[in-house]
Amino acid sequence: MQRSLFYPLFAVLLLTACGDKNGAGNEQTNPVDTTAAELPQPPASADAGGSEAATATTDGASYRPDTARLYYRGGYDKKKSYIVISKRDLRLYVYADVAGEPRLLAHYPVCLSRNKGQKERKGDNRTPESPEGKPFKIQQIQDASSWCHDFGDGRGSIKAYGAWFLRLETPGHSGIGIHGSTNNENSVPGRASEGCIRLRDQDIIHLKETFAYVGMPVTIQAEGAAHLPFMDKARKDNPSPVSYTTHGASTTEPAIQPPTSKPTTKPVKEEPLQIADPGKEYHAR
Repeated sequence: MQRSLFYPLFAVLLLTACGDKNGAGNEQTNPVDTTAAELPQPPASADAGGSEAATATTDGASYRPDTARLYYRGGYDKKKSYIVISKRDLRLYVYADVAGEPRLLAHYPVCLSRNKGQKERKGDNRTPESPEGKPFKIQQIQDASSWCHDFGDGRGSIKAYGAWFLRLETPGHSGIGIHGSTNNENSVPGRASEGCIRLRDQDIIHLKETFAYVGMPVTIQAEGAAHLPFMDKARKDNPSPVSYTTHGASTTEPAIQPPTSKPTTKPVKEEPLQIADPGKEYHAR
């Protein structure tokens, strides 16, 4: 009778001891925070130079912080420079042909349209993608420092374009441009625009003053498009941050332009359009 009671009692004591041990272990072990674990991590280095590690987007629509960078600082023919905008990377890259080979000059983080995919019609809130082998071009460089726009979010008509609007020639669509992000700088990099390409206000000044020109080719890649064959090979120089002044944008080591002959024709003066709200008349939505 005593032996028959011993085994059940022993089993109860054993289970109680195991339960106490496991409970103590659980109190010391925190569960994995999957939300935090899934957030994107900054690139391993200060700059990934357009590699896979530099991709700014995640499936959760979170974005890595990014800053403008300068690469090549030697001489080149400005008329042989061009822009590639990667929807995948959320970056605007500037390249030039140097000694017969493409060279990465700079990159800037950008904010693109809130909706993904190819632009089909006005009001679809998409950024157009250039056809293969047929880049868009900068059609006009306009003073946008006084331009306002009503985003319909309760803030009313507010300044929204930064200092410059680089209007693009996008066949089939109008009102698409590269501009600043006044009152919306926290959207860069990201997906929040109505179709245009936003840069930070200091970066649109730097891009305009350092690289942009009327007629400059601009390729806009689709979200899932890989880098063009030359892009990764064109990164041949170590990057450095862009530095800015209070009166505009400048670099510590500005790009050096080779001497060119005097133009045979008088350059056309770029006059800003005097309109109250370019958003209503021009801006793609």
